[in-house]
Amino acid sequence: MARILVIDDERAIRNTLKEILEFEGYSVDVAADGKTGVETALKQPYDLIYCDVKMPGMDGIEVLEQLPDTTFIMISGHATVETAVEALKKGAFDFLEKPIDLNRLLVTTKNALDRRRLQSEVNTQTEEVRKLRRQLSRQNEMIGESEAIRHVREVIDKVAATDARVLITGSNGTGKEVVARMIHAQSLRNKQPLVEVNCAAIPSELIESELFGHMKGSFTGAVKDRAGKFEQADGGTLFLDEIGDMSLAAQTKVLRALQENEITRVGSDKTIRINVRVLAATNKNLKDEIAKGAFREDLYHRLNVIPVHVPDLDERKEDIPLLVEHFNQLISNEQGRACKTFSPEAVSALQQHHWQGNVRELRNVVERLIILADNPVTEQDVKTFA
Repeated sequence: MARILVIDDERAIRNTLKEILEFEGYSVDVAADGKTGVETALKQPYDLIYCDVKMPGMDGIEVLEQLPDTTFIMISGHATVETAVEALKKGAFDFLEKPIDLNRLLVTTKNALDRRRLQSEVNTQTEEVRKLRRQLSRQNEMIGESEAIRHVREVIDKVAATDARVLITGSNGTGKEVVARMIHAQSLRNKQPLVEVNCAAIPSELIESELFGHMKGSFTGAVKDRAGKFEQADGGTLFLDEIGDMSLAAQTKVLRALQENEITRVGSDKTIRINVRVLAATNKNLKDEIAKGAFREDLYHRLNVIPVHVPDLDERKEDIPLLVEHFNQLISNEQGRACKTFSPEAVSALQQHHWQGNVRELRNVVERLIILADNPVTEQDVKTFA
């Protein structure tokens, strides 16, 4: 279980973040000021720290400097571009503005923890790392034998070996990123990088620099030239997750990159040729967004060459027994526990549940049952903990 520390001088913010993150299955501690936060983090390691920027005494940037080996997400109600750039330059994973959007909070937390795990894999060549690789591979499987999931697999099999752009749609938690990873893994580009960008998790002021890179001195905090995600994905695949949350200004530049296969870094007039396959995903109805003037119709048609819709879990409840078995084995292995036995009545109760959070919510419930329920897991346990 990932351990998270929340450092914020506002009690309401601390308690809210703690409640939300604990509900998602994380272990969360809190600290009311920077000094206490540093002391707490030095006593025990944390996988992720959420830290307010503006605090009396030791501010968030100072806390970040005191704990250089920890993954940070900075939060502030008084954000400026300069503050965000300074935090990112000093090593923060991301920067969130108050009030914090719930979806962005959960997505950013997952991305930060995923990156930390991958960094650990790169830095430590041990049997535990090889075990993690196997687990990550299993996490990227599309589990299920329903007609809806078989159809998604068939589309992936047909489109993967091409360079066609794919627009993946579906509700939050259905597994759109799994589809993107499967497409890349089965493509001719699988030896090249798969670069993932969550468009909802990047401040609008930084999205163009993140995607296209920037030149030294192009804005305050740009201390050196930096390649953007398009350049990093050259020869491989770029996955633009939550594309419906991208600003119109950034959409215009992405459209140009797709049309001309070239990009220009922020602060430069030199074009750079790129060879990138673009996959995009969204939980929004882009046709509705087009009607509202929030999404470019020409970009929609550029992205929507091959549409793939990932169904809600409620539309494929026959897959729930397989998913429960998969998550039971996966989570038990991750935590070094023996697998639990789920009674037929417990599995039936899970099938009858309304899964608003889809596969992500089911995974959280299975983890909760593994930790809190007795063995075997009963129907009553499901009613208590689901």
